[in-house]
Amino acid sequence: MNIDLTSPVQLKELLRRHNFYARKRYGQNFLVDRNIVNKILDAADISEGDPVLEIGPGVGTLTQAIAQRGAYLVAVEIDRDVIPILEESLAGLTNVKVVHADILSLSLPDFLREHFGDAKVKVLGNLPYYITSPIIAQVIETRGCVERLVMMVQKEVADRIKASPGTKDFGSMSVFVQYHAAPEIIAQVSRNVFLPPPDVTSAVMRLTPLAQPPVTVPSEKLFFDVVHSAFGQRRKTLLNSLSDTPSLCLTKEKVSQVLHTAGIDPKRRAETLSLEEFALISRSIG
Repeated sequence: MNIDLTSPVQLKELLRRHNFYARKRYGQNFLVDRNIVNKILDAADISEGDPVLEIGPGVGTLTQAIAQRGAYLVAVEIDRDVIPILEESLAGLTNVKVVHADILSLSLPDFLREHFGDAKVKVLGNLPYYITSPIIAQVIETRGCVERLVMMVQKEVADRIKASPGTKDFGSMSVFVQYHAAPEIIAQVSRNVFLPPPDVTSAVMRLTPLAQPPVTVPSEKLFFDVVHSAFGQRRKTLLNSLSDTPSLCLTKEKVSQVLHTAGIDPKRRAETLSLEEFALISRSIG
């Protein structure tokens, strides 16, 4: 409890005592900036008694701070060799439980019910860059159990999630997240506030699950089949991309009819369409 994990000097000494070196395969870049830690906690609105899931606690920098605000915290860590470090850095904190597991191998709804009952959970994490997308997808698809998700991600990923139609960053990930949640970029984070520094700039992002999707669709599967087909060949016009994909099984004639019904120019490309226009196409098909 006396270790200040936002102090590079104290963190290096802790790692030295445990003969531990950050591992690239787990995307281990440890945050050493108290201001950024506080921004994450404030974005999640962490207060006493809150049920919190932390993904990838690492050495426990964010974990310590969450626990000190009085939340009930379960932290899931994939790296077995980090567990002894967490035992030292979290010593004396009785409101923290560390689980050694791969978050992507868990049935998240079952895991949340096991540890938090029916409570809606706040999910936090400094997400490894290489598994950011599957973790976001996993949490969003469990949105009925999640109050909000606040995470540190690569800035490029944050930009893609928050992107608007007509911009180069707008893609299928933008549509997927914005269909399920309201995304906000809270802060840009320099690589210099990590030990070791990553090769990229990061961002703190908050996702708040929506009670209802922003558009009406005949089926989510069809809607996302349309989205993935359109973006799968994003340099092509909609007429070509939607008629050249096995998941939709549509002829060019049928696609032309669908787009006409939806009032959408067949020469347009995927990145120019709004969520409502993707919904219009799926409704015209279904």
